[in-house]
Amino acid sequence: MFIKSKMKWVTLSLLILSLLSLLTHLSVTKFSTADLVQYSAMAGLRADFANVIGSPFSRNKKIWGVVKSLESLQPYANPRSSYPVPKERSNGFIYAKVFGGFANIRSSICDLVTISRLLNATLVIPEIQESTRSKGISSKFKSFSYLYNEEQFISSLKNDIMIVKSLPRNLKTRRNEFPTFRPKSSASPKYYMEEILPKLKEAKVVGLVLTDGGCLQSILPPSMAEFQRLRCRVAFHALQFRTDIQILGHRMLERLRGWGQPFLAFHPGLLRDTLAYHGCAELFQDVHTELIQYRRAQMIKRGIVNEELSVNSHLRRENGSCPLMPEEVGILLRAMGYPPKTIIYLAGSETFGGQRVLIPLRAMFTNLVDRTSLCSKKELYDLVGPETPLPLDLFQMPPAKSEEELKEEWKKAGPRPRPLPPPPDRPIYQHEKEGWYGWITEIDTEPDPSPMDLRMQAHRLLWDALDYIVSVEADAFFPGFNNDGSGWPDFSNLVMGQRLYETGSSRTYRPDRKVLAELFNITRDNMYHTKYNWTLLVREHLNKSLGEEGLTRQSLLSKPASFLSHPLPECSCRTSSPDIPTDVKVDNGRILYGGEDDCPKWMERGDKAVVSESAGKGGNFENELEYEIDVVELPESYDSGGKSNVTLVWDRDEEMDPND
Repeated sequence: MFIKSKMKWVTLSLLILSLLSLLTHLSVTKFSTADLVQYSAMAGLRADFANVIGSPFSRNKKIWGVVKSLESLQPYANPRSSYPVPKERSNGFIYAKVFGGFANIRSSICDLVTISRLLNATLVIPEIQESTRSKGISSKFKSFSYLYNEEQFISSLKNDIMIVKSLPRNLKTRRNEFPTFRPKSSASPKYYMEEILPKLKEAKVVGLVLTDGGCLQSILPPSMAEFQRLRCRVAFHALQFRTDIQILGHRMLERLRGWGQPFLAFHPGLLRDTLAYHGCAELFQDVHTELIQYRRAQMIKRGIVNEELSVNSHLRRENGSCPLMPEEVGILLRAMGYPPKTIIYLAGSETFGGQRVLIPLRAMFTNLVDRTSLCSKKELYDLVGPETPLPLDLFQMPPAKSEEELKEEWKKAGPRPRPLPPPPDRPIYQHEKEGWYGWITEIDTEPDPSPMDLRMQAHRLLWDALDYIVSVEADAFFPGFNNDGSGWPDFSNLVMGQRLYETGSSRTYRPDRKVLAELFNITRDNMYHTKYNWTLLVREHLNKSLGEEGLTRQSLLSKPASFLSHPLPECSCRTSSPDIPTDVKVDNGRILYGGEDDCPKWMERGDKAVVSESAGKGGNFENELEYEIDVVELPESYDSGGKSNVTLVWDRDEEMDPND
C-alpha cells in the first residue's frame, strides 16, 4: 500500500514538471517571435543583418573592392583634334528602320550617327520597328521616344551632326522613290563613300534598313579615331532613356541601396535565338529543347547558320560556345566568397527556360531580385502608358470531329491491343492559350506572333532599359553569356562597355567560359562540395578577369563585333600614375591593352579634388571594417531549412513557369 502511494506521488511530480517545462517553452517562443511579426520583411532582414555584421554594412574588399590597376582610367570622349562643326548645307537626308532588340537598337543608332558624320548627311530620327504603333504600344509615344529622349538626343549631338525629327514635306510624298540599302554590320567606310554617297547626292534622300545590330565595322583605322569617340558620345551621353524610365530606374537603385549593402547584377543571357545559333539545345529539357531546335532549323533555312541541325551541346559547352547556367554561376559566386544573403539583381527581359533554370541559383542566394520585386504593378503599368485593350481570350478550340472521323481514326489505330481511349476532357489553362504552349503540341510550324506577342516585344525594350540602368550602377556585374562569337551585340557586352567607360575600376567580371568548363569538368560529381584547391583556381581566374588579362581577352574577342563593348583606348585617358601599363598589341599593330592618352590637367585637378574631399569625410576605403564571409554566422531563421514566418518580397514569384 505504501509503495503504491509513493509511485502515485512520483508520477504526479513528473507530470507537474512536464507541464511547467511546456509552459516555459511556449512563453520563450512567444516572446522570441513577437518582435518578428511586427516588422516588415525588409526591416526584419535589415535588423538581423545589422546585429550579425554590424551597422552600417561594411564591405569585404576581396569581393567588392575596386580594381586598383584600373583606377587611373577616366572617361574622355571629347574631340582631340581638328573637329569642325557640321556644315549647314548637307549632302542629303538619311532615314533608317532599325530591327532587333535592345542591344541591336542601341548599337545601330550609334553607327547611324557615325555614318551621317562621315557622309555629311542630315539624320532623320530612326524608326525603331519593335515599338511602332502597329505593335500596339501607347498612342502617347512615337517609335524612338518610346525608349529614348528625342530632345536630349538632338541637343547633345548638335556639334556633331544635324538631326531632324522627320523628312521635309516635299520629300515625304516621294519616300518610296528613294534608294534603299541593307548594309551589313561589317560594312566599311569605303563602302559608304563609294556606293552610298553618290546615290545620296543624286537623290538627296537615302533609306537604310538595319537588321544585323549595326551598319559599320567595329574597328576603324587609327586615322578615324574621332569617329570612334563619336560613337562613345552617342552611346554614353546622347542616348538617354526617356524621363519616366530614368526616374523608375533610379528609384529601383535607391531601393536596392536602401539595404545598406552592395549588390551584384547578373545577366543570364539565355536567349532562344542565341542558344539556337550555337546549338545549345541539349542543356535544356523537354519542350525547351524542341523550341531551340525549331529555331535552329529556321536559321539554317535562312542561311544564318551553316551547320547541321543536331550538334553535341556538351562539346559546344566545353568550347565556351554555350552559356554558363545560373546554377554554375551560383557555385562560382559562392567559391569567390559571396555570402548566401548577397543581394543579386537578375537582369534581362527574357530568360529562356523560365523560373525552372533559376531554382538552383535561388536556393544558393535567397535574395535574388528583379524588376518585379522592386516595382509595383502600377509603376510598371504607368511606364508602359495607356494601351488599347486586346481581346481577353485569343485561343480557339479546334473544331469537334464528327462520328465518322472518329470511326476512321479508330480503324486506322493499328493492330490490337489498341491504345486506351483518351482521358476525359480537362479545362484549358491560361498558360496553354498563349505563347509556345498553345502550338508546340498541336502543330509542326510556329504560328505568326499574335498581337499580344508583338506588344510584349515592345515592353521588353522598357524592361531591358530598367535592367540596363541598374546593371551599369551595380557594385559588381557578372555576365552569363557574352563574347559568344555570333557577331551580334548583346546586353552584357554593352553593360560591360559602359561600366568600363564610366568607371574603369568598377568590379566587372569577364570570365572565360572555356576555362570554367574545364574547371567544372574536374568537379562535376561534387559541385556542391568542392575541394579547396578548386576554389582557389576559380578565385584566381575570376580575379584575373577583372584586370589586364580580362580586358585583353575582351578586346580580342568582343571589340571586333561591337566597339561599344570595349571603348578603349579611344574613349579614355589615364591620369598620372606610377604604374603605367605596358601596351599589349596583336600582329597587325592593334592595341589590346593600354595606349590611352594622358588626361588633360583640368581632369587631374578635378580627380585630386574628389580624392581630398572623400578623405576629409572619412571615406577612406582602406580603413573600412572588413568582415570575412566564412566566419560570419547567420541567425537560424536564415538557414535553408528554417525560414521565418515573414514572406520576403522576392519569395513571392508571380511569373512562375507552368511546368514547375
